[in-house]
Amino acid sequence: MREMTTDEALEFLATGTRTAKVAWVASDGRPHVAPIWFIVEGSDILFNTGAGAGKARAMQRDPRISLVVDVEEPPYAFVKVDGTVELTEDPDELLRVATVIGGRYMGADQAEAYGARNGVPGECLVRVRPTSIAGFDGIADWD
Repeated sequence: MREMTTDEALEFLATGTRTAKVAWVASDGRPHVAPIWFIVEGSDILFNTGAGAGKARAMQRDPRISLVVDVEEPPYAFVKVDGTVELTEDPDELLRVATVIGGRYMGADQAEAYGARNGVPGECLVRVRPTSIAGFDGIADWD
């Protein structure tokens, strides 16, 4: 197993169409986790969610979250990000990011359609500002 540098971890996050699993604490104290599509901008992680969704309400109460992205086949790898979030419903920024996310996960030919569907009123943009990034590669390697 090898620990990734921060730059390697950010590259890992930006590669392909892996989903992140984002975790937050509900108002009653229960932990929750959900898969998300996301993009990396600099060292920030950005994703969209419904402005009234449980995770958005939880992040308004407490901006701390964790997320993990992993490779589920040998030799296995993962990156864990802890951070605080900023939420916005700015329509231009919401549409921009929703379009880039749509392009990443559905292809350039579908980017605008997904942006138009997900970059609308009632959605919000979540920007995760990492406080900690840890990544490990070759977890199943013995040397």
